[in-house]
Amino acid sequence: METENVTQNATGQTEKTKFCKHCGTKIPEDAVICTACGRQVEEIKGNPQQPNIVINNANTNVNKNTNAFGGRAKNKWVALLLCVFLGFLGAHKFYENKAGLGILYIFTGGLFGIGVIIDFITLLFKPNPYYV
Repeated sequence: METENVTQNATGQTEKTKFCKHCGTKIPEDAVICTACGRQVEEIKGNPQQPNIVINNANTNVNKNTNAFGGRAKNKWVALLLCVFLGFLGAHKFYENKAGLGILYIFTGGLFGIGVIIDFITLLFKPNPYYV
């Protein structure tokens, strides 16, 4: 609660003061913010020339993005099983919609087995689902 006092300053002039309702320090009567603690003591008197601004945000936008990469989600475990059992035929590449590499794997036996091993290790460390 604010109470008004009259005090004399160092020059001998009298000034009206009040107490801050937060920290209890004496502050000038017309102060809106306490000079000691910095908190607002009373409501700021509105300027009649400034309009009241009401922000009515009715945002109904819906994010249509399915993922950040723009590809289709693929299950890591399905691709891994296809790589183990049918990797030499490129089945995991066809699953990822990479038909060109799938055909290459068919004709080269999974890049002579080396491509299948590399793909197996790569698929192990991918997140589930991963995006292609």
